Amino acid sequence: MADANLSAASLPAHASPHPMANPGYGKRSAPDQLPRTNHDFAHLPPREAAIAAYIDRLPDGADISVKTLAKHLPYGQCALRTALNNLQRAGHLRRGREHLTSDSGGARWITRSWFSRTARDDAWWAAFTRGDAPQEPTEPPDRPRPTRSRAYVLLAALGRETPALSLSAADCAALAPLVVAWYDRGATDTDVLRALTTGLPTPVHHPAALIHRRLTTKLPPEPAPARPPLRILECAKCRVPGRPEALPGGLCGACRGERAPDRYPAPLQASAIHTHAAQIRAAMSQRRQERTPA
Repeated sequence: MADANLSAASLPAHASPHPMANPGYGKRSAPDQLPRTNHDFAHLPPREAAIAAYIDRLPDGADISVKTLAKHLPYGQCALRTALNNLQRAGHLRRGREHLTSDSGGARWITRSWFSRTARDDAWWAAFTRGDAPQEPTEPPDRPRPTRSRAYVLLAALGRETPALSLSAADCAALAPLVVAWYDRGATDTDVLRALTTGLPTPVHHPAALIHRRLTTKLPPEPAPARPPLRILECAKCRVPGRPEALPGGLCGACRGERAPDRYPAPLQASAIHTHAAQIRAAMSQRRQERTPA
């Protein structure tokens, strides 16, 4: 999934803050990482992406053992152990030991878990182990980061708030046009999220299929066409109302110093104005009834 992130908002209400490890242990961030973005783990499967995003936001020294993660994430220990191994193969995680020497002259080996938001290859980790990790090269200017549509970003971020709806990058790309149809009908991001996340079954077996069905069946109706305004023009000088054809240039015949031709009707009186407006409303009502399917 493109943006599979787990945050505090996605945890159960009773979940406690993530604990820190004993001093000297816990998570250690690798150096020289690229700035955090919404697409750091887009290349990973949904579960691994969610776990990686969660660990990435933990401070250094946080306990990221399998047992502790299982208490704070919706995955069992076996699933977490497999996911962490996959993160290691993907270049985001390395577990090992580090030799420390205290001020008093004592030395000991400490178990370490180094985490890198930026995926690293084996050569980088080997250099890091030797203490001379290379600097992360910047992207060349002719290779800008790919941009994502508003609909794609909304779908990709579903896993951050609702892990059961984690989607792959392919799912997000396929479902984005359905979200665009909601936007075209005036729906907001909040409207779409409410339709997708309210009343979810337990468990959700096929997130992409469920989201496709909801986006299709709950699509809001097209907005009603705007009612054309009722307009009656008046002379720009004497303010006497009249039909548009009787006001060339915005002035009535009297204000132009001309005698109104016989083909021009007299200016409308108040009663005629109300009658004219009623006729327009009746005609509009009849057209709506004709357009409404039986």
